[in-house]
Amino acid sequence: MHIFTSFLKSNKRTVMLLLLIFSTGYLFAQQATITGVVKTAPDNLGLPGVSVRLKGTTIATSTDGSGKFTIKVPARAGILEFTSVGYKTQEIPVSVSTTLNVTLNEDASTLNDVVVVGYGTTRKQDLTGSVAVVSVKDFQKGSISTPEQMLSGKVSGVAITSNSGQPGSGSTIRIRGGSSLNASNDPLFVIDGVPLENGGVSGAANPLSFINPNDIESFTVLKDASAAAIYGARAANGVIIITTKKGLGDALKISFNSVNSVSKLTKQLDVLSADEIRSIVNAKGTVAQKAQLGSFNTNWQDLIYQDGFSTDNNISISGGVKKLPYRLSIGYQNQTGVLRTDQLEKTSAAVVFNPRFFDNHLKLDVNLKGSIQKTRFANTSAIGGAVSFDPTQATYTNRSDYNGYWEWLDASTPTGLVNLVGRNPVGLLEQREDRAKPMRSIGNVQLDYKFHFLPELHANLNAAYDVATGKGTVYVDPNAAESILSNGVNNQYKQNRRNTVLDFYLNYVKEFKSIKSRVDATAGYSYNDYLTTQYYYPVFDAYGNKLANSDPAFAFNKPQYRLISYFGRLNYTYDDRFLLTGTIRRDGSSRFGPAFKYGVFPSVALAWTVKNESFLKENKTISALKLRASYGITGQQDGIGNYSYMSTYGLSSLNASYQFGNTFYQMYRPSAYISNIKWEETATTNIGLDFGLLDNRITGSVDFYQKKTSDLLNLIPQPAGTNFAANAIINVGDMENKGVELTLGFNPVKQKDFNWDFSFNATYNKNTITNLTVVPNDPNYAGFPSGTIAGGVGGQNAFINAVGGPKSTFNLFEQTYDGNGNPIEGVYVDQNGDGIINESDFKKGKQADPKLFLGFSNNLSYKKWNLSFTLRANLGNYVYNNNYSQSGNLNQILGTAVILNASPNYLTTNFKAQQLLSDYYVQNASFLRMDNVNLGYAFGKILKTRANLQLTASVQNVFVITNYQGLDPEVSSGVDNNIYPRPRIFSLGLNVNF
Repeated sequence: MHIFTSFLKSNKRTVMLLLLIFSTGYLFAQQATITGVVKTAPDNLGLPGVSVRLKGTTIATSTDGSGKFTIKVPARAGILEFTSVGYKTQEIPVSVSTTLNVTLNEDASTLNDVVVVGYGTTRKQDLTGSVAVVSVKDFQKGSISTPEQMLSGKVSGVAITSNSGQPGSGSTIRIRGGSSLNASNDPLFVIDGVPLENGGVSGAANPLSFINPNDIESFTVLKDASAAAIYGARAANGVIIITTKKGLGDALKISFNSVNSVSKLTKQLDVLSADEIRSIVNAKGTVAQKAQLGSFNTNWQDLIYQDGFSTDNNISISGGVKKLPYRLSIGYQNQTGVLRTDQLEKTSAAVVFNPRFFDNHLKLDVNLKGSIQKTRFANTSAIGGAVSFDPTQATYTNRSDYNGYWEWLDASTPTGLVNLVGRNPVGLLEQREDRAKPMRSIGNVQLDYKFHFLPELHANLNAAYDVATGKGTVYVDPNAAESILSNGVNNQYKQNRRNTVLDFYLNYVKEFKSIKSRVDATAGYSYNDYLTTQYYYPVFDAYGNKLANSDPAFAFNKPQYRLISYFGRLNYTYDDRFLLTGTIRRDGSSRFGPAFKYGVFPSVALAWTVKNESFLKENKTISALKLRASYGITGQQDGIGNYSYMSTYGLSSLNASYQFGNTFYQMYRPSAYISNIKWEETATTNIGLDFGLLDNRITGSVDFYQKKTSDLLNLIPQPAGTNFAANAIINVGDMENKGVELTLGFNPVKQKDFNWDFSFNATYNKNTITNLTVVPNDPNYAGFPSGTIAGGVGGQNAFINAVGGPKSTFNLFEQTYDGNGNPIEGVYVDQNGDGIINESDFKKGKQADPKLFLGFSNNLSYKKWNLSFTLRANLGNYVYNNNYSQSGNLNQILGTAVILNASPNYLTTNFKAQQLLSDYYVQNASFLRMDNVNLGYAFGKILKTRANLQLTASVQNVFVITNYQGLDPEVSSGVDNNIYPRPRIFSLGLNVNF
């Protein structure tokens, strides 16, 4: 793929010319040009996206935003077929007329609505599980750098929280709450039939950032076990299937899209001003501390942050040569972050071929996607440094040392600097270059053959790959204060990933009209191989000198694991009223020992299409009504090593070396192991109702679910002398998630010039840990802590995971207050009354995860104008304000060898020392956020009717309403400590279609 993208870069004009030649050459044959418009009945509105195909051929096109189309067909008899999801298919014979006006009628039962599911597709009316589909028209809009951002707030049960405002940064994605404590809680992503590994790529902030959002056609979210069990061992946290755009057929189409954006900070973290620091030091500091004060008024946050700029440009070419539909797309994105020196440059390409052979009996789908990134990662230590560095000091000095950056000096130390204090935040950014060049390519070739002697039977073969290389260098100037003693840094890293997939399955679909039945059966085999090559290098200083004793014991390591699976699924429909789905998958993983290598993951679901009963069939008010129920088991294997069931030997770290003479040697040491480790298993029960009212002007669904996870992969202390480490991951414990999901869609106005639709979704989730010990509910085991608090010594934690409560429950001292409601320093409630305040007095409090999250999307169109926006809300979530607890005290300012800045919360509490374990710092972080607002105008035909032009303007992160006192209430970890701020983004977009 690297060769392919290099060729594209160096031969762009040649590639474009060849494509135009091949695409137009066929048009010189004897053809008729047919134009027309497709409208809806009875509203007479132009219908975009309608597939227009010459029946029995691959000659096809689609209607534009106004419902217009142009198609060239051979000048002989034939039938044009017009199809669109939600509408009845219309067939019109080709005649001497070159202009057609076509009207499509809505199909309330959406019999032709096809949904992509695991290993194939199914009719929407045949779904029995909890499945949500989000297509192009519903995506989040604006400056989008990673695919999951387009899905945020759109699906009930799916919570997506961006990890930071860094360019290309990832998101924390949770479907129906987390199912694990120590293993992964991330869903499985499947792109065009290629399941992705959860691991990242070295040098990339987010493994999904390699996928160009402009190439995506739809997301399908499999939420319950009935829908997801076909993926077995990797589906405990749900599955998100990404389907990319395909070639349409004969007519050549060129589309160009450009979005240019400016990112601005909306808020800085509150700190004391220079004058406030001077006032506090002069009032309470020593003579020496007063002498340290400078005369400047420096806002360090102003100096490390900037306005970010982004340009995202994409061109796609689609059409067909003979019987070869194709689509080619090339994208280029360049984005600078709001933190200085942060930059992401990405070039992507995708090639799709979809030919059909043997009178459409053989379908060939080739999907190739590749992306190259050039990144520079800013030193995020500067964020914390800008908050704590003395604002009374200058940024630069007249001295030549330390490259002219102002630093705290101490002539008595080897470096000439004060030890164990922060360095100049601007210097941290500008004297460090962390550059990477990761590359990734994902592709597959899929053959689907419909047997001539039995056309109801299909054989499908999918051969796929996912390869990536991540490499980079970290360079720190030799005169930089952060590394002056080691003469700087000049290190490199490299990682290769090679994942291969081979799937084969048979699919049989048959209508048995005599017994009013339909059978859709699938059986198959899947092989997945995951190989990572990690390279190791010596340590070098900035001058290229290798540090003594830094040679690695070996040049690389190649951890590898495999999955071999067998699966089957049966969909049975009787009289279009009663539906049954049964799924089973048997997975074998090399990560487990011989006795526990295989797991079986079954599911069953039933549905009753009540609308098709005689007493409702002619009802005009109720247009759709279906009742669903399902039960199934899915698995989890991520979060453990490749050989956790047996002891392996690894090289010790440099600081654990043995000295023999003048040389230090790293030694090999055994790892902890659990011979009987096995899968986590999650059993899910789901009851759902789908409905439509008033000719589907109102649609919705409601789901009640219960997820029970057993054999949790949990990090447990090991008795002394029983293992090779103090802690090991073993199967112990159970957890439960219960919840309700509601989705509503409304289309109150549907007229020729004015259309209004909006949707609302709500999810309530309750998480409960039901067991954590080998002996069920052992009263002597309090639980295990998590959620590291910054600023202390000894690893204080904010949370406890204990039986009877949700995961990530705050577990801190209960603060006491004076008569005026002010916290009393160091005074806490003695919970057990023993007169001693210690860990026994911790009190379980609120939870970090939201109890309820909401999404609201709105779309208005009037003539050529379109206005849309998306709102999200989290309710019932709490965040530990670590910025307050770490720096909101007098010792922060005067307690070290130098003057530091502090949080204004000190002026409220007057605390002298840190009170890190006080629940005073736990704050309600419920919020309402407007994710985006988008305004578009469609100019229609330009350049003498040869092209369509549309302009858009959008704003992302428009506003946040919250009572949280920190920088941003949306903190996925629950502990807020100097997060990379999310900016407000203003974008202008242009889209031209030829």
